[in-house]
Amino acid sequence: MSQTRKKSSSDGETKPRTSFVNKFLRGSKLRSSKAESRNESNDLKTADSQPSDEPERTATLDTATPLTSEMEVGCRVEQFLQKLGKKAEDTCLDLNNCGLTTADVREMGAALKAIPDLEELTLSWNSKVGGNLPLILQKFQAGSKIRTLELVDCALTSEDGAFVGQLLPMLPSLELLDLSINRNIGGSLNSIAQGLKSASNLKVLKLHSCGLSQKSVKLLDAAFRYLSELRKLDLSCNKELGGGFEDSPAQMATLEHLEVLDLHQCSLTAGDVVSLTQVIPLLSSLHALDLSANKEMGSSSENLLSRLRFLPALKSLLINSCALQRETFTALAEASIHLPALEVLSLSWNKCVGGNLKLLLETLKLSTSLQVLRLSSCSLVTEDVALLASVIHTGHLTRLRKLDLSYNDSICDAGWAIFCQNLWLLKELTELDISLRPSTFRDCGQWFRHLLCAVTRLPEITEIGMKRWILPPSLEEELKCLDQDRSSSIHFDHGECQ
Repeated sequence: MSQTRKKSSSDGETKPRTSFVNKFLRGSKLRSSKAESRNESNDLKTADSQPSDEPERTATLDTATPLTSEMEVGCRVEQFLQKLGKKAEDTCLDLNNCGLTTADVREMGAALKAIPDLEELTLSWNSKVGGNLPLILQKFQAGSKIRTLELVDCALTSEDGAFVGQLLPMLPSLELLDLSINRNIGGSLNSIAQGLKSASNLKVLKLHSCGLSQKSVKLLDAAFRYLSELRKLDLSCNKELGGGFEDSPAQMATLEHLEVLDLHQCSLTAGDVVSLTQVIPLLSSLHALDLSANKEMGSSSENLLSRLRFLPALKSLLINSCALQRETFTALAEASIHLPALEVLSLSWNKCVGGNLKLLLETLKLSTSLQVLRLSSCSLVTEDVALLASVIHTGHLTRLRKLDLSYNDSICDAGWAIFCQNLWLLKELTELDISLRPSTFRDCGQWFRHLLCAVTRLPEITEIGMKRWILPPSLEEELKCLDQDRSSSIHFDHGECQ
């Protein structure tokens, strides 16, 4: 979780962090100083009438009491955090994956009560939080300043989910809510959705792998009209969600500021795709769309993919493992020409790409932004990599940083040779993967020398995956010499060789 950093308005330098305990002490001393000042004034006025100094000593003890009390509270907070190996700095408290025990959970409620200005709280990957969330967060009052609440993989129960729904109206400043990997809260989504209607400042909502159902989609859709500031929505890995979009989720279209939509592995049906075809093209601010691992999209997404042309701001499109057919791939290829901002394109595990990469030729030529291209396990053939080599040779794809061509075992040595001969033109390339399938082992041909030559001319390259390619001793020696000659290390991953 990012930590809040405040900068000086005069010189721009980062101010030193202040612990909660120091803040408590500073505030307490200030209040004590003011109280002492008032008492001194009263003492001067009544000095002539006082027979002894006993009242003065009593006043001093009285004003010291709140200081001692708050010092004790602050010390208890710091001792609690030190026990967990954590620090509370500024307005952030990160207890992520710190093995909270049941006793810690019980103690935490009072610790949080002592931090009234808390803005960011992370309790993720602590299983003991589950079943105890009301005990931990019960001290949150209406008007709390909390902006970030992360409860990933906390074994939350359905009752915890219901409590979150009741808590949300008390958190008017909440901007990020992450309840991911809590598979039992799907049953309490009615309460959560009702609470979301009060979260008008929410920008990020993550419900990845939360046991959502078809009914959950309708409940969330009713809340979307109140979430006009939402930027990121993650509903991924909810396999029971499929079919929930079939009754058009009209309110999702009102999320005019939505930039990230993640629906991968949601068992989307053909009916879902039809409904999403009416919604997704209206999300004009969308920067990232992940529809991966939805097998039924292959035969039903032609219209949806063709209408992606209405999302000119789209930077990332992940549609791997969707069983695309030639018609749907053609629609995608034609739409991608109209996506000038596209930086990440993943089509891995769609066999129809093999032999048809030429459909993407215009996109590959026109793209000036593409940085990541993933074509793993696409049944690519020699003609496909030759086409890719020609695009590179003519000066295109110059911003490409990551290229994944792994698990394409049908490419012959001649294809790898022509590809490697042109590889040196990708000056910004950092990662390349040409690994073979786990079941395949092949001897490297002479093309490997072209790869080594290209590597010496690629200033940014750090990782080359070529698992299960078998290097003869002579090429092993050349690789060792390359490692010794270069000042910056390049990791050649050619493990699992026989």
